[in-house]
Parts: sequence; C-alpha cells; structure tokens
Amino acid sequence: MYLFAGMRRSISQCAVLGRVGVKIMHDPISDVFRFLVGSAGDYAPFGNSRYILVVFYVSVIVASFMVAARAWRADPAQRSLKHVSIWLMRLCAAGMWYQGTLWKLPLPVSSGFTYWDGALAKFSAFAPHAWLAAHVFVPYIAVIQPLVFLTEMFFTVTLSLGLCVRFSGLVAVLFTANLWIGLYNDPTEWPWTYGAIIFAHGMFVASDAGRSLGVDFLWRRRAPVWAQSNGLLARVFWLAT
Repeated sequence: MYLFAGMRRSISQCAVLGRVGVKIMHDPISDVFRFLVGSAGDYAPFGNSRYILVVFYVSVIVASFMVAARAWRADPAQRSLKHVSIWLMRLCAAGMWYQGTLWKLPLPVSSGFTYWDGALAKFSAFAPHAWLAAHVFVPYIAVIQPLVFLTEMFFTVTLSLGLCVRFSGLVAVLFTANLWIGLYNDPTEWPWTYGAIIFAHGMFVASDAGRSLGVDFLWRRRAPVWAQSNGLLARVFWLAT
C-alpha cells in the first residue's frame, strides 16, 4: 500500500496479468515514487493533464519542507523528535486527502463519487442521515462533489503546511464522521477505518499539530498586529492556530 495512511491503490495496478499468470507486486517506496512522478494508476484517467496535478502536489510538499526548515532554524525547541514526528504524520495525512481527490475528478460529477454518494443513502447507520443523503446529497451531487473536492484540497494544503490545523483538523473530524455514519453498514467497508481517521485528526487538534514545524508556529511566534487585539478576528486566529 502507499506510505500515506488509507490510500487506495487503483484496480489496474492490483490486477493479475492473466496471460502470464504474474501478480504485480508493490512496495511503499516504489509506490510513493510512482505517485510523485505521476505514473501511478490513480493518474491514468487524466492523460498528460495529470502533470498539472503532479506539479501542484509536489509544490505543496516542497512548501511544507520549506516551512519546516524555517521553523527549525527559528527555534531550537522545534528540533525534537516529537515535532518532526508530528510534521511527518501531518504530511502523510495530507497525502491521503490529496489522493482521495483524484477519483472525484472530473468535476462536477464523476462515476466514483456517484457510486459512493448513493452508498451513503443505502448503508447509513441512522435513518435521518440516510434521508439527508437520498434527498440532498444525491439530487444535488453536481454541487456537492465540487465542494467535497475543494474541502479535501483544503485538508491537503493546510495539513501539509501546518496552517490553521486546529480548525482544519476539526473540520476533517466532522467530514469523516459523515462517512463513518453513512458507510457504517457497507459490507465492503471497515468502520474502524473511518474511526482511525477521526482519531488521528482529533489528535492533530488536541496536540496543536500546526505548531510543530508548521505555519501555525511561525504565525504565533510573530503574530500580526491585528491578532494582538481582543477582537473577534483575533480570537478566531488564536483558536484556529
């Protein structure tokens, strides 16, 4: 499987080569490399346009390293195993969200999202949630899918950079809770998968993960003038970071 927790390998990559009877084997190092250069099966539907996505994601990773390096130089206290570990876990979680955006393309409606949107109405643990999925999520999928895509891109960027992680982590918890409830009775899903994602992002919130080699640390270290007041915007700033 991919290094990033929860990443799904494409069906084409997992296929058995029927003519020769050879099963394609994988390892996390080569899988991550193929993903970063755009040769992984997840990118197959996009042709040459996949390199736009590759450049975007690699740029986010480079930016994460740059932010981490700046925080590392700014404060010796950041140079600890704890902070490095939290940064790496954030980066891996961001990779999970990024890969999840790929099967939600093209916009506004993809076949993959259509299937899973319908699954929420079919397998939900609670009748009110099933009703919501059937009467809101499914009929308005052309609106819902772009919003979900942008939300997961938001998670990708904020977790990678350590930007407003307490806020984005909380949103990720609520976002995943919807999937946990909606797919709870799906026989092909393991509910603890979503539980683990909820717990991981809850820990990002509880541990102020953006303050570990992230933008949140740099911002709080030198807070802007407006954030030093008692106004609403200032309170939002300190809570989000």
